[in-house]
Amino acid sequence: MPQLALGDSIPHDTAHAVSVSLPTWNSNVAWASGDQSVVSQMSTGYPRFFIHRSIEKFARDVATKFGDATHQAMLFPTKLTAAWCADFLRDKAPAHALEGLDIVHLGLDLSRPGGTAIESLSPSVSAVLFHRDAYKCARQFWQHSGVGISSRRTEFCHSLLNQGILVPEDSSRTIAPSERLQINITQHISQSGYQGTTSFPEENGENALGRNHIPTKALHQSSSIPSAEGEKAILRRRIAGILDRSRASPPKRSLETGLPGQSTERLAEHDVYLFPTGMSAIFNVHRFLLAVRGSMKSVSFGFPYVDTLKILQKFGPGCVFYGNASEENLDQLQARLEDGERFLGLFCEFPGNPLLTCPNLKRIRSLADQYDFAVVVDDTIGTFGNVDVLQYVDVVVTSLTKFFSGACNVTGGSAAFNPKYRYYSQLKATAEKEYVDLYWPEDAVVMERNSRDFLTRIVRMNHNAEAVAELLRDHPLIRRVCYPKYNLDRANYEDCRLPNGGYGGLLSVTFHRDEDAIVFYDHLETHKGPSLGTNFTLTSPYVILAHMAELEWAASLGVDPSLVRFSVGIEDVEELIRVFKDALAKIPIICGLTLYTELQGWVPSIIRAYNNNHIRPDRHNERYVIEFEEGEPRYVGEPRPEIDEAWEDLLSRRRKSIVSTRGHTNADNPGSHQLQPLGRVC
Repeated sequence: MPQLALGDSIPHDTAHAVSVSLPTWNSNVAWASGDQSVVSQMSTGYPRFFIHRSIEKFARDVATKFGDATHQAMLFPTKLTAAWCADFLRDKAPAHALEGLDIVHLGLDLSRPGGTAIESLSPSVSAVLFHRDAYKCARQFWQHSGVGISSRRTEFCHSLLNQGILVPEDSSRTIAPSERLQINITQHISQSGYQGTTSFPEENGENALGRNHIPTKALHQSSSIPSAEGEKAILRRRIAGILDRSRASPPKRSLETGLPGQSTERLAEHDVYLFPTGMSAIFNVHRFLLAVRGSMKSVSFGFPYVDTLKILQKFGPGCVFYGNASEENLDQLQARLEDGERFLGLFCEFPGNPLLTCPNLKRIRSLADQYDFAVVVDDTIGTFGNVDVLQYVDVVVTSLTKFFSGACNVTGGSAAFNPKYRYYSQLKATAEKEYVDLYWPEDAVVMERNSRDFLTRIVRMNHNAEAVAELLRDHPLIRRVCYPKYNLDRANYEDCRLPNGGYGGLLSVTFHRDEDAIVFYDHLETHKGPSLGTNFTLTSPYVILAHMAELEWAASLGVDPSLVRFSVGIEDVEELIRVFKDALAKIPIICGLTLYTELQGWVPSIIRAYNNNHIRPDRHNERYVIEFEEGEPRYVGEPRPEIDEAWEDLLSRRRKSIVSTRGHTNADNPGSHQLQPLGRVC
């Protein structure tokens, strides 16, 4: 498999790549720690954690043109999204950094040649100008909310600015706080009647590996960019169709209880809303629920993706956090509900990232019906190609960036409102007023193209991931494999698994020793970087990247800092297994371990190994065995000359020792089974 250099885009030479190569463990640590010697080598990065170089340049130009020497800029697609950022800064940034806080809206000058021709694209940009000391807070908003401009929108709009077609609207330079949430920005929504789809031939899953489907330069011409209303409609229909037909039967509970606001309608295209990122879908669903139900705390259930928890904590009245997604956690939540506490909604993932834990959605639905809260589930990892969570939830949110796209070259998100539960009508009414289509047309075109073979790819990813999980689960150096098929809460996954669904393309492992995880990662010949759901296998020390500043907190919830996460792609499964076996073989089995011998018959037979387990040669089978204190023995690979040599050397030295000290060793007491240290082998 091809290896990429530090900082190279994944896929290679892709202008709008969603991942970046971090080929060694140390490079991940350095990146997460902000080490500029590594950060400076990044050509790109995961979009919300790394502001694309083109966006940085555009922001610098805007700050230079419309700010002063102390200003920096953060760019958003509309006045409203920029106003959210400004409000966040007023709440979180140091007081001295608020001086000069401003919003500059850049819109089309329709008097310029070409302006009218591209009006339907809504190529607007709103810049928040702020003192450099507020940058940290501005970056937090960018990362948490996911509503910043995309790199494709940036390229198009920056070109318009340089041509003088995109100009500032003086009336939007400042916005009074009382007006911020009432801004009418519907004039910026594309009103095009475009109904066609861009003509591209279909590709099957065999040719989808690492593809960069759409020639961006061809799209990136103002005369050739469609408004993408047709592509967006196809995406909504595609998502609604998969979600709806995945359902074995309507949830009996909802039909029998007849809860207020319920409907027996099937999920339709108009129930699906598109967003520029998965996090912006979660951010906006939370915003919609606050509008529907008022200011109430939420419940974050299970170890969450980092920014989901941050949204619930920082935007609104906060949240109650249950980090294990266990039955005990549900007991604790139920006790609070029985005591009269009430919540806006419960947010969880199915399965969770990175432990692949699956909460009991059936029980959560029962509590939601009884105690009146919404259930919002992120099914990004399980995917609606494998699991039916819609039967239990009010809203399904999905990062389309991941498995749905697969190509790692575009971002997107969706939220589907379930017409069978009580908040449907209120959420729909709120969305009619509050939802704004922020999805840049070029991004929608690329996403539509990428997702055509989604279901075909998922089947292959399921197969490959299960094969990799089997290999790793049987290896003695690995302490735990996190995968829905093997987790203790498998029954919860099976309750939602579709008849033809698999266990997904994501798994994580922990090793008995941190050193082994590092050696394995450094030698594994897959792409290595952030993100998941790619058509190619992508490996990451996820906890290091996502939780570097809170490793102890993560560990307290059972998330090992040395965990290695794999998003398994659609490569040939035999080649995948070979690559994983090769990396495992690089781990020295007895390097740095103390050797012991059992003196009965002068035959050494035990090496003290990991966590008080033992490794010994099996001469009959010509293999090595690790004997665990708990569980059955496991074989370790083929014979290795270095181990045999160490063994013979050990035997020779022991015999000499016994001969030279006869009368003073346990050789005179053949019944003794005392273990004695004999040195170290590396």
